[in-house]
Amino acid sequence: MKLLAVRRLLRIQRVVIRYQLDEMLFELPLPFWLRALSCLLPWRWLPRKTLALSRGARLRLALEDLGPIFIKFGQLLSTRRDLLPPDIADELARLQDQVPPFPEDQAIALIERQLGAPVSELFARFDSQPLASASVAQVHAAQLKSGEQVVVKVVRPGLKPVIRQDLAWLFLIARIAEKASADARRLRPVEVVSDYEKTIFDELDLLREAANASQLRRNFDGSPLLYVPQVYWDLCRHQVLVMERIYGIPVTDLATLADQRTDMKLLAERGVEIFFTQVFRDSFFHADMHPGNIFVSTRTPWSPQYIAIDCGIIGSLTDEDQDYLARNLIAFFKRDYRKVAQLHIDSGWVPADTKVNEFEAAIRTVCEPIFEKPLKDISFGQLLLRLFQTARRFNMEVQPQLVLLQKTLLNIEGLGRQLYPDLDLWSTAQPFLERWMRERISPLHLLRNLQQQAEQVPHLSQIARDTLERLQQPVQVQTTAPRDHWPLRLLGAALIGAGAMQGLAPLLATWPAWLMVGGGLYLVLRR
Repeated sequence: MKLLAVRRLLRIQRVVIRYQLDEMLFELPLPFWLRALSCLLPWRWLPRKTLALSRGARLRLALEDLGPIFIKFGQLLSTRRDLLPPDIADELARLQDQVPPFPEDQAIALIERQLGAPVSELFARFDSQPLASASVAQVHAAQLKSGEQVVVKVVRPGLKPVIRQDLAWLFLIARIAEKASADARRLRPVEVVSDYEKTIFDELDLLREAANASQLRRNFDGSPLLYVPQVYWDLCRHQVLVMERIYGIPVTDLATLADQRTDMKLLAERGVEIFFTQVFRDSFFHADMHPGNIFVSTRTPWSPQYIAIDCGIIGSLTDEDQDYLARNLIAFFKRDYRKVAQLHIDSGWVPADTKVNEFEAAIRTVCEPIFEKPLKDISFGQLLLRLFQTARRFNMEVQPQLVLLQKTLLNIEGLGRQLYPDLDLWSTAQPFLERWMRERISPLHLLRNLQQQAEQVPHLSQIARDTLERLQQPVQVQTTAPRDHWPLRLLGAALIGAGAMQGLAPLLATWPAWLMVGGGLYLVLRR
């Protein structure tokens, strides 16, 4: 294992030298001792031909050369536009997820080991030549004994040891960079590698992807907007996923879409509607909606329907994040920068001691030039990106779900503009957001919230009963000077009981009830 790790390190070193990535490192404002270290690197004493490539292109080619794990890391890194310079982010976004397939005998052996039967018994037909090959898995076409056409997704064998080795080196490089450079610390490389570690191991578990696909399919069951293929759970394992094979037009095949007379304007608008429905109605959104994962059904081109595959990466928002995000977007397009600043503080996205006036001025400086453009030319995703970049100067901690949201919005927006260049994203999104906000404050929605709170009453009543039983138990003799807690405990029990009784009536189950219960628990349990 150690020998393999050393070989991998030497391989990484050769790629770094070939693409002159060390030049990128020593261009940073490094401490003197680290800059002096460059003189000790032997290859820097040899004449090297300067590559006629940008720094972003050199980094992209190096990641491609290092193989699937680094390619996947580059793809994830390209989504962190809030951290990267634009030229590097643009180049990393060009990384393709096509890598050479692994041998068919390995794929078949893994499927048979996972499913416990020969492929000939599991399928009426199995195509050994893969349909597609990616950095984590590859896909084969097959037919079930019952006649359904399916695809079989298989995780690349032997990936985990390679991933662990590469992650160990990535963490080492990230920690050194954080200690060596203030600019590197601003990019928070250790956090980026940690995000990648979670993402890559999640994608190795195909049962997780199957569960995500089933949930997304259920969310859009019967919808004319989006179709998600069916999962065949009996044939799914951690390293094998079998699902319905779909036949659609790749969303970037504009010529074929035009040939079947697809309503391109409606197609673009439905993409936006799907995004906002996933984010605000379901709080469960497909966070890897690049063009390779999106197809268009051929059935009704006048009312086009999307088909989504590869649900390995899913994002979600809390109720609070949904509410603040919607309010922020509406305030942005009304140019109410004061409200945007205050919402960031109220939501906890920036520290509570942030000066509203200063934050408002910074947001106005960034956004006013954007709003000088015609509304249809304003990029929703870029607006969020500029917001996050500005808020970071005020110590905003960008949460992973917001980064996934921004990445997905950029993908959807770019795709929509490609399908229909005159797409006005705000005009499409505004009615949805305003309708969602109205529903949030409707009496029916409030009653549902009260009902959910009332459902907690039996649990609180049980807590009150357990607490009263504890109070009836004899008090142990203390060897130190006694403290009389009985009055406070009795008061606490009374508050718990009063709060629970008040919660019994849904219309009265408001914050005073929960405040009394919380205060009562504190008094009872404190020592």
